[in-house]
Amino acid sequence: MNETMGYVPLGTHPDLIEMQIRYERAAASGPAVITDGMTLLAGLWLAVSPWVIRFDVTAPGVRASNLIMGIAVAVTALGLTLMPARMVRVSWATAAIGAWVVASQWIIERSASTWPIMINNVVTGAVIMVLGVAAVAILTATAEPRK
Repeated sequence: MNETMGYVPLGTHPDLIEMQIRYERAAASGPAVITDGMTLLAGLWLAVSPWVIRFDVTAPGVRASNLIMGIAVAVTALGLTLMPARMVRVSWATAAIGAWVVASQWIIERSASTWPIMINNVVTGAVIMVLGVAAVAILTATAEPRK
């Protein structure tokens, strides 16, 4: 009664191959390319914005947060472009980073931020949130409903 069942390597499973093909097709679509590109640009803007808007000295905590979160968003956007099948769950992290960017200036500074910081972080954070949710929607739209 102790029979050994045959093991099929996961890489050769037909559902996995089909799913990879669907993700690759979704990643090559126009909306996915635009979303990934805009996410990359938003992340790069977030990373350099303290020096462009010149709050790098007045708000060093926000500067560090924007730099780190901007790099994280840019790396996630590159990952979405290169490996969409592996980045579906990480796309949600992009939306969470956008929410953090919106709130971070008040949490880090613990007082009212200046208008340039506030406008920059609210607009950039909102854009990153929307792009993160859009990336998830594009990638999950390729999945077939379970029967």
